[in-house]
Amino acid sequence: MAKVAVLFRIMPRGVETDVRAIQQAIAGAVPAGVTVRGSQIRDVAFGLKSLLVSVVMDDAGGFLESTEHALAKLPEVESVEVMEEGLL
Repeated sequence: MAKVAVLFRIMPRGVETDVRAIQQAIAGAVPAGVTVRGSQIRDVAFGLKSLLVSVVMDDAGGFLESTEHALAKLPEVESVEVMEEGLL
């Protein structure tokens, strides 16, 4: 089975949200079979920051959606968006 690399952008609820706390909770939130490769905090505008998260998973049905939903359920997360996706 092929592997897929996915880059997610996580937006916090507001400028007062502790993005580092979200970053630390990611590894425990993703479903089994999904490997977190890295994460990076990026400035958006006016003090708002986003979190870019790179993961690798099997190219099987449901993994992408379940990972996106798991990330969206983290406390203080406003939205999760798939930025890039590609086969490895």
